[in-house]
Amino acid sequence: MNKAEYTITVYTENQIGLLNRIAIIFSRRKINVDSLNTSPTEVESVHRFTIVIIETEDVVRKLCRQIEKQVDVLKAFYNTEEEIVWQEMALYKVPTDEIAEKVKVERLLREYGARAVVIRKDYTVFETTGHREETAGLIRALEPFGLIEFVRSARIAIIKDSSGFHEKLKSYELAAPGEELVENEFLNQQDEVFTM
Repeated sequence: MNKAEYTITVYTENQIGLLNRIAIIFSRRKINVDSLNTSPTEVESVHRFTIVIIETEDVVRKLCRQIEKQVDVLKAFYNTEEEIVWQEMALYKVPTDEIAEKVKVERLLREYGARAVVIRKDYTVFETTGHREETAGLIRALEPFGLIEFVRSARIAIIKDSSGFHEKLKSYELAAPGEELVENEFLNQQDEVFTM
């Protein structure tokens, strides 16, 4: 099987130490994490981990099952790039005098959809969002103008074919009591056998 880029989405309760326990799962398997982001979700007290790795689908499937065994993990999904909508944010620090003097830089920034977030006498910070290739392209374009510093965020992603985890969580809650009722009926039948 060939390796490909997968985005793992993990829904969890917000508990101390969970990030460490999830990281250990990857380190024990010697899997490098390309990107990791944590954020709150639309459900209060539920957090989302977005983890990007390059691995085979079989390994990713096993990883998700292993992650789901953690006590505070509600559900783990994995998706290919085609199955998600994703972005990364990037910040670029460039000398202000270079920007002010060269009209070419201004055109370049417009082309990449960058906007100024801080303008100081000594430097200007620009922000843009996009896929990694796009943010990396602006690095190469700004290097000749004295790029001072660059930082890129981790991936944030939303699954295309999904009604949201909130709806899935409701369906899990509805399914769980049903399973317990079947088990209780069976136990009640056993009790009747023993009392006869």
